Amino acid sequence: MAKDFIGYQALTDAALRGVVREALRRIEKSGLIGAHHFYLTFKTHADGVDIPDFLREQYPDEMTIIIQHQYWALKVKDDYFEVTLTFKKLPAPLHIPFAALTAFFDPGVQFGLQFRGETEAKATPAPVVVPAPVGDAPAEAADGTPDAALAPEKPHPGEVVSLDSFRKK
Repeated sequence: MAKDFIGYQALTDAALRGVVREALRRIEKSGLIGAHHFYLTFKTHADGVDIPDFLREQYPDEMTIIIQHQYWALKVKDDYFEVTLTFKKLPAPLHIPFAALTAFFDPGVQFGLQFRGETEAKATPAPVVVPAPVGDAPAEAADGTPDAALAPEKPHPGEVVSLDSFRKK
C-alpha cells in the first residue's frame, strides 16, 4: 500500500470527533430532546483530562460517563467539554478534551462512534461502531436515577466494522 502523506485517518478521526462536539453543543443550548442521551468513554490519564482523584483511582485507564437526566454546567469548547455529574451523591466537575475520547454512543437513536489513540491510528484503520439494539437500561442509583459512576465500561453493544471492508481494492 502507498504511503498516505495527507493523513486521511487523522482527518477522519478529527471529523468524527467534530460530530460529538456538535451533538454536545446542541444539548448545551437546548438540553436533551426525545430519547437522546450520551455515553462518552475517555482515557482518564490523557493530556488535559481533569477529574477528581477518587474517579481517577477508581478508573485508572478508561471511564464511561452518561449524560442523561442529571448533569449540570455543560460547556462545550473547540477542544474540550466540561460537565458536572454526581458520583456517590457528590457533584464532580469533569474537564475532558475531545482528543481523550475513545467512544461515543447515543442509545436513543442507536448511533455510535469509536476513536483511536495516535499510536493505534498509525497501525490500524479507523473502526466504526454499528450498534445492535440495546436491551439493558443504563445503571441506576438506589433512588432510581441514573448514576454516571455506575456506567458500564464499554458504552456500545454492537459490532465494530473496519472502514477497509467498504473500500475498493
